[in-house]
Amino acid sequence: MAKAYDVPADLLISKLTETLKNEDIVQPSWIPFVKTGAHAVKPPQQSDWYYTRCASLLRKIYLHGPIGINDLRSMYGSTKPVGYGGAHHRDAGGAIIRTAIHSLEKLGYLDKVEGKGRTISHEGMKKLDRLSTEILNELIAKNPNLKKYS
Repeated sequence: MAKAYDVPADLLISKLTETLKNEDIVQPSWIPFVKTGAHAVKPPQQSDWYYTRCASLLRKIYLHGPIGINDLRSMYGSTKPVGYGGAHHRDAGGAIIRTAIHSLEKLGYLDKVEGKGRTISHEGMKKLDRLSTEILNELIAKNPNLKKYS
């Protein structure tokens, strides 16, 4: 069975986004108006960006967990130009990450570890591993040389 390490991140996140849309994740009412952080100029232009962020968070916690909200804010942050000087790092918005994590916890994909942050649950690991296996099988069908990685 393939793991999330074995497939390209963009393919895994896009496929996971499609599956999360069909699950019981409710977008907050403020999602169409919010920027993703102080570094952003405008809100995201895609209508389903919240589901993409949830999928990306699930993958990141799978790879780096247990991980806290502040670490995730730093990872999703970016640089913002400040006057004539160089750009400085700004963290991403915490409310977006917190609400996405709470939604994923309600689905049973994440667990909370006291003092350390969030880690992926058994259900979340099964979901990501199954999607990774599907993606790897699709890639093998296109390019048979990838068979040695399965």
